[in-house]
Amino acid sequence: MRLILRLLALQLVPVLAQAAELDPATAEGNIAINRKIHCSLEDASPQVFQWFGRAYSRVPGEPDRHLFNLDGMNIRQCVSIDDPERGPGYRMVSRELMLYLDPQTNEVLRSFANPWSGADNDVIHVANDPVNGRPTFARTAEGEDIPFDLQDINGNWLMRIEVPLFYTNPMGGDYQNYVGGTYHATEIFDFNGDTAELLDADSPVAYPVVSWVRLAPWLPWMRMGDRVGMMYFNAMGRKLEGFEQLSATMRDEIAENYPEYVAPPDLDDTRPNETSWTFMKKIIDGEDQ
Repeated sequence: MRLILRLLALQLVPVLAQAAELDPATAEGNIAINRKIHCSLEDASPQVFQWFGRAYSRVPGEPDRHLFNLDGMNIRQCVSIDDPERGPGYRMVSRELMLYLDPQTNEVLRSFANPWSGADNDVIHVANDPVNGRPTFARTAEGEDIPFDLQDINGNWLMRIEVPLFYTNPMGGDYQNYVGGTYHATEIFDFNGDTAELLDADSPVAYPVVSWVRLAPWLPWMRMGDRVGMMYFNAMGRKLEGFEQLSATMRDEIAENYPEYVAPPDLDDTRPNETSWTFMKKIIDGEDQ
């Protein structure tokens, strides 16, 4: 019996040694790791993120106000692309929904009692379709490898992304260079997860935890005009194992009002990206017609 066990142990050693692991120092490893985080190594494999959080106001001279709770989701998929100089890459297509909830009851808000203007504002939830990514590569235009910056603490990887935004506000006029009106905000994303899962070349998907912080002007549907102040958002969530893991609130809202959000956009989607501001502009323009 002992001899048999020793022979079995010797046979297992090569199997364990052959376990495939992605190399973060290579372009191929970088692309694969990013795909596992953001979508999947498999093309046309829908992946879903969900997050929960809170939104606050900040006005000089008064305490911050807890205005809303947040329930958000993003459904996405990726497709492989290849470039003669930059090598293998991918493109992600997605659509994103975020609901503003009553801060006490967590019910989906339809109207907001604005404490500054005294008006009852119709709530326009975030419904950005699409939110597509540019082609992503891990080689420079000169063909040099870009490594993945793997930061590991006790078997968990960490990744931070800051996105400063400063561009012409789509709801502004033709004289913004003279009177202001640019959209100025910052989005901050932090991801973390199990390092062994992330580097496992035989597993097509990683399931990271994500946190999201946003510093931004007043929401356009609040009709705040040029009132002094801003908003900040703080949320956490993770990639889910499937659509059915979304909150009941989100699933019900999608079924009733956003049926297209059961699936990501088509892989060949070339529409311009939607934002809360472009979406609101379409609503206003539609009301004025």
